Amino acid sequence: MRLVRTMAIAATAATFGFSGACASAQGTAVRAEVAPGAPETPYVDPDRAYLFAHMTKERYGVLYYSVSRDGLHWQQINGGRPVSEDYHGHASIARGADGRYYLVGNKSDDDPYIRFWVSDDLVTWKQYGTYRPDLSNIPGLPHAMQRIGAPKLFFDAPSGKFMLTWHTATVPGAPEDPERYWASQRTLYVLSPDLKHFDKPPRRLFDWDMATIDTFIQPEADGSGYCAVIKDERYPSYNWTTGKTVRISCAKSLLGPYPQPGPPISPNFREAPTLIRAPNGEDWLMYYEQYAGMGYGLSKAPRLAGPWFQVSGNTGVAEWNRYEMPAGLRHGSMIAISKAQYDALVKAFPNR
Repeated sequence: MRLVRTMAIAATAATFGFSGACASAQGTAVRAEVAPGAPETPYVDPDRAYLFAHMTKERYGVLYYSVSRDGLHWQQINGGRPVSEDYHGHASIARGADGRYYLVGNKSDDDPYIRFWVSDDLVTWKQYGTYRPDLSNIPGLPHAMQRIGAPKLFFDAPSGKFMLTWHTATVPGAPEDPERYWASQRTLYVLSPDLKHFDKPPRRLFDWDMATIDTFIQPEADGSGYCAVIKDERYPSYNWTTGKTVRISCAKSLLGPYPQPGPPISPNFREAPTLIRAPNGEDWLMYYEQYAGMGYGLSKAPRLAGPWFQVSGNTGVAEWNRYEMPAGLRHGSMIAISKAQYDALVKAFPNR
């Protein structure tokens, strides 16, 4: 007999106030035990969906959209065309206290400006402003290069402030040692109430002597603290087996101190993680890219602290797949949206 997952959902309206990753589901899903490897029927909340704002392998830094109802099966919209010709960067979206969506990017790592866009509906983006961080005197990071990698946004509702993070190197690369540039990357941050005014100059987010990139913040589902999702940017070796993997460090407050991160969530040579709460309200879904543009992997956990395991998908064998992602998608961020927003996006960007 084929075993399938059965679920029931309490009909509760969802409130969508989140940044970078989705808020906890308001309903409670009840699911039956499923034998390992047995067929599964993903749960779909009638009132919610997901947006993945990303670039593609063919057009690095350009904004595209894919959408999903269950957080596992994704389809690109707008016929595979960009949704904005103005934006450039590693897309990261945060929803502010005013209900509007804010998008961050930059033209390249050597662009001195971090650039912001704003949208009421996720359909039309307008330029909002720029920020030029002073990298000349970072405490604990002498000789910082004028390099700004993959800026990301998080809106912290308790403090009413945005946290802007990015990575900066201190050592240039060299043909005989190209990895020394990446090994010198450190995560910096600033806080802002409105992305117009910034509280202090940039500071290091972590005090560990470890290369980190692609950092973003996700609150614990129970409100007990914050977790920093990072890519361990050291090159993997017998001395550093966690190199080029996605890891997590959790702290009680937004600014830490963050302890050394836990074990890898992904295999080696993965980056650009993005995180959503599954529609059942019970699972975290962490996506990460196998670079460069080879495809996306997925790990799953009931709590940010774990335990995490890797989910089978994009295998070429349909019955093995627990998730599916279009080919050629690259760096970006996933956020929860309402079903009404999903319908509006599909209508605004039809596949024709």
